[in-house]
Amino acid sequence: MPRYFTLAEARALLPSVGRLIREAVQAKSRYQEAEQYLHNLGQRILMQGGMSVDTTVAESWKAQRDSNAHTLKNSLEKVEEAGVVVKDLDIGLLDFPTLYRGEEVYLCWRMDEADIAYWHGVHEGFAGRREIDAEFEDNHRGQSSA
Repeated sequence: MPRYFTLAEARALLPSVGRLIREAVQAKSRYQEAEQYLHNLGQRILMQGGMSVDTTVAESWKAQRDSNAHTLKNSLEKVEEAGVVVKDLDIGLLDFPTLYRGEEVYLCWRMDEADIAYWHGVHEGFAGRREIDAEFEDNHRGQSSA
C-alpha cells in the first residue's frame, strides 16, 4: 500500500529526497561515463586483436563504475523507502502519492524546481501537471487523514 503525503509532509521531505535524487542522477551519469570507457576499451582490444592495456587506468574506471552503481542503488532505495516514486532519473523527477477528493494522484517535483508546485493524475504524467491551487490544497490529504 502506498504512503500518501500531504503537501506539507512532502515539502518537509524534499530536502532529503532532493539530495538523494541529485546524488542518484550524478551517480548515473558517472556510471555511464565509466561504462562507456570500459566498453570502448573492450572494443579496441577486440579490433586490434589484443593490445597493451594500462591495467591501473582500467581498474580505476572499473572501480568508478562499481562505486557509482552502488551509490545509485542506495540513493534510489532510500527515496523509495520514504514512499516517494522516482519517475525519471534523467531529469530527477519525483512523485509523492497523495489523495485528492478520494482519488490517488501525485504531487510532482523536478530537481531543478525550488518547491513542489504541481500535481497530476496517476495516468496523466508530467505532461498533465497542474499548478497546486487553494482548491487542491483544501481537498487533498495524506496518510494520517486517510
